[in-house]
Amino acid sequence: MRIRSMILVLAMLSACGKKQPEAVPTPTGGTTTTPGTGTPGGTSGGATTPTNPGSADAAAITADLTRAMQESIYFDLDQDAIRADGQPVLDLKAAIMLANPALRIKISGHGDERGSDEYNLVLGNRRATSAKRYLEAKGIDGNRIETLSFGEERPTDPASSEAAWAKNRRDEFEFVAGAGRLVRPR
Repeated sequence: MRIRSMILVLAMLSACGKKQPEAVPTPTGGTTTTPGTGTPGGTSGGATTPTNPGSADAAAITADLTRAMQESIYFDLDQDAIRADGQPVLDLKAAIMLANPALRIKISGHGDERGSDEYNLVLGNRRATSAKRYLEAKGIDGNRIETLSFGEERPTDPASSEAAWAKNRRDEFEFVAGAGRLVRPR
C-alpha cells in the first residue's frame, strides 16, 4: 500500500514538473517501439509507445520504472555484501539511470534491532555505500548518488523475529531529482 501511495504522489508531482524532450525522435507513424527492460516482475520484450508525452502509456512506463528504482535490496546478518538476489535489482537500476542522465537518487542503509545503535549506523552506511559502489561499477557517476544510514531506527517490520529482522536489513532507494518522466533503457 505504501508503494502505491508513493507512486501516486510521484505521478502527481511529475505532472507538475518541467516537460523533458522525447528520448527518441517521432517517426512518421506517430509511435516508437522501445525495447523492454526485464522489470522485477519478469516482463521483457518490445513495447509500442505513443510519443505523446502526456499519454497513459508514458505514465505507465514512468510508473513501472519508478517501482523498479524504489525496490529495496536485502542483506544477510552483519553483512554489507550485495547478495545474489540484489544484483539484478541493482543492474536494472543502473540501466534506468544510464537511460535517464538527470536522475539522482538517495540510498539509505538500514539494520535490524540487534547490535548497538552505533554499530547499526555504521553497518547501514556500509550497506548504502556497497550499493553505490556497485552502481558506480556499472557506469553511474557517484555524484548522482547520495548515501545515508538510519541504522535500526526505521524498521519496515517492528516485530522481533528472524523474518522481521531479515526485512529490516535493507537498502532503500528514493529519488532526489530527475524522476519527472523516465524513459526505458535501450
